[in-house]
Amino acid sequence: MKKLLLGDFAVARGAYEAGVRVATAYPGTPSTEITEELSKYPEVYSEWSPNEKVAAEVAIGSSIHGARTIVSMKHVGLNVASDPLFTAAYTGVNGGLVFAVADDPSMFSSQNEQDTRLIARAANIPVLEPSDSAEAKEFTVLAFELSEKYDTPVILRLTTRVAHSQSMVELCDREEKELIPYEKNIGKYVMMPANAIKRHVAVEERLVKMSEDFNGMEINRAEYRSKELGIITAGGVYQYVREAVPEASVLKLGTVYPLPYEKIKEFAGKVKRCIVVEELEPHIEGLIKLHGINVEGKNIFGRQGEFSVNIIREKLTGKAPKTTKADVPARPPVLCAGCPHRGVFYTLKKMKLNVMGDIGCYTLGAIPPLGAIDTTVCMGASIGMAIGADKADPEAHKKTVAVIGDSTFVHSGITGLVDAVYNKANVTVIILDNRTTGMTGHQNNPANGKRITGEATYELDLTALCEAVGARSVTTVDPYDLKEFEKAVKNALEEEGASVIISKRPCVLLTKKLYKGFTVTDECKNCKACMKLGCPAISSTEEGVKIDISLCTECGLCQKVCKFGAIKSREDK
Repeated sequence: MKKLLLGDFAVARGAYEAGVRVATAYPGTPSTEITEELSKYPEVYSEWSPNEKVAAEVAIGSSIHGARTIVSMKHVGLNVASDPLFTAAYTGVNGGLVFAVADDPSMFSSQNEQDTRLIARAANIPVLEPSDSAEAKEFTVLAFELSEKYDTPVILRLTTRVAHSQSMVELCDREEKELIPYEKNIGKYVMMPANAIKRHVAVEERLVKMSEDFNGMEINRAEYRSKELGIITAGGVYQYVREAVPEASVLKLGTVYPLPYEKIKEFAGKVKRCIVVEELEPHIEGLIKLHGINVEGKNIFGRQGEFSVNIIREKLTGKAPKTTKADVPARPPVLCAGCPHRGVFYTLKKMKLNVMGDIGCYTLGAIPPLGAIDTTVCMGASIGMAIGADKADPEAHKKTVAVIGDSTFVHSGITGLVDAVYNKANVTVIILDNRTTGMTGHQNNPANGKRITGEATYELDLTALCEAVGARSVTTVDPYDLKEFEKAVKNALEEEGASVIISKRPCVLLTKKLYKGFTVTDECKNCKACMKLGCPAISSTEEGVKIDISLCTECGLCQKVCKFGAIKSREDK
């Protein structure tokens, strides 16, 4: 049976059909849907881990004890998981172990544009890269076979376009895999220096063997057409190349590390001009040149952004597409109407504080008219950066706060708070507890007491946790109560040591309530104080301020900032 599937869903299906028993992840666009889909299969144990490092460690433990296992993350998540990943390359596997990693060219939902293939090279781990959903399923199954054959973790690299595009996939039955018996092997699994030195030799030998074997793999295929131009490419870019220059010969690589050098040399020798077309870094191009094969690449294409058919056609043929620019208004991302974070950022801006931000939907607090966030670097960085500000400038803590989401705090903020207490930093930490992992689509996390399947579990007590690590004060406030929240911030800034404010209210999208909406009455003086909230339900027109009742969630923030009582519920009007 065939079915139209997203690339992420196809990876999940491939893992299921390959007999995977354990699936771990921390949600991160564009990889989130892999584990969400796997959680629907009762044969597979699935979990949201607190962060990618823990997810990788659970996966490695599962693999060593004989189970086929997949761990999924986005490219920046691989940074967090890199510590266990690099050493897992040395230990090897028992049951097949696949890291499904989704890169994000053009940074649709990411803070940087790094290339996972370079991490794989540094870790000496092979990489497969599918070009559509059908290959995503096929390559996932193959990745487990290669993992067990060569005793190595395997990275399955996706990009946003492949992960979130749909194509037809052939569905097959699950192949049940018995646990491979675990055998105690200190020399293989205990990476103390004497053992690691020997294992490093095995890793290098493995790479040479794989490169030789990959020359004969069907997923590395040459498609000969015109001998004037040959293109070497992989992944979703292959689809663009075929459409942009259909007359060109193409070497489509399925294994992008290590490369099948003999096959590449043969292909390059049969065409007059050979060009590597790859997004982001010149990974393939650079390795080919190191082997003395003459190719072009980044002298034609840049290192930034996602490619397209038009970009490739223009670069290779000089034919620019005929386009008509439509006068379409910009639609920047914005916090939802009724978002519990809006009142937090409105207040922090009003207080003229420096705000060390973090990764989450609340990063949108940096966008005007709120414009409250000063910095955003990576998951959990807000607390450490606030500590740094305090240590650099003893007066900084009086005007600086760290803002971090509940899921992000569990992910990598707890250690920052420990550091603040241990090193006697004066910091104010605001945990935005909206009872979910909102940015990636409302996944559960340890702080809301539900597992990936919705099953109830222990709910991490953030207050008790912060008190246990030594926070001087911990206060919980409803962010809809602007006066109380401002009071809590002022009190925390006057404290010595580490203070925590928990801004607690569920994400407005978790509620299924039908709202009647607020309206603006004749008392409105058009002062536009409500516009400073940046609420998408409120707009300024020639007739004055208006509220779109189809968007209004009756959070009441606009009522609280209106000094003239001009905003009322429709029932009270």
